[in-house]
Amino acid sequence: MQKLLFICSKNKWRSPTAETILRKHPQFSVRSAGTASGARHCLTGDDLLWADMIFVMEQKHKKRLLTDFRDYLEDTPLHVLDIPDHYQYMDPELVEILEQSFEGYLKF
Repeated sequence: MQKLLFICSKNKWRSPTAETILRKHPQFSVRSAGTASGARHCLTGDDLLWADMIFVMEQKHKKRLLTDFRDYLEDTPLHVLDIPDHYQYMDPELVEILEQSFEGYLKF
């Protein structure tokens, strides 16, 4: 089972939506986290060590990881999905964008 970690800022809308979409897929174990201090689940080094593949919603999240968590990343693939913070949790447009993004990285 491939372990996927989705990261946004507050772990309220984008990354939890991605987690929900893939949560019941038999090939994946999924978590989500946020980079902001007030995030629903604040990103930890343990989250990064757990993951086989990491997805961030914006370039600024990647920069934050490289600045604050570089030692935890090692050879774990890190992908920027380029999804702006314009969507609510499970917004149909966000779901569609995420599903299209998954096709480029995940094999179903």
